[in-house]
Amino acid sequence: MDAMYTTEALATGAGRNGHATVKDSDLDFTLAIPKEMGGSGEGANPEQLFAAGYAALQAVARNQKVELGDSAVGARVGIGKQGEGFQLAVDLEVSIPAQDKATAQQLADAAHQVCPYSNATRGNIEVT
Repeated sequence: MDAMYTTEALATGAGRNGHATVKDSDLDFTLAIPKEMGGSGEGANPEQLFAAGYAALQAVARNQKVELGDSAVGARVGIGKQGEGFQLAVDLEVSIPAQDKATAQQLADAAHQVCPYSNATRGNIEVT
């Protein structure tokens, strides 16, 4: 792959209970295990950051020359035990009030095909 953009993050401390910084950004934050997983919940976690990454809708709309208006993409990322490890699951909710339901669904489906997060996880996690 010929990277168009590369970023770097550094997490220090006790893994999910530590600190993270992202080069060339204002992201500098405490990491904390969610309360639901036995942690304090007093910080960010990788699942929150992963959820924020689902945003390919604008690129698809631009390519198709479709007006999105005041659109929104919400991602709910869950983590749970699977065997000896952990597994992720994602629920995506797309709102495109400027388009009818069929067009909105087509755009969401197309975005799911080009989104780098979707491509990286396709076949590995459940996405609804």
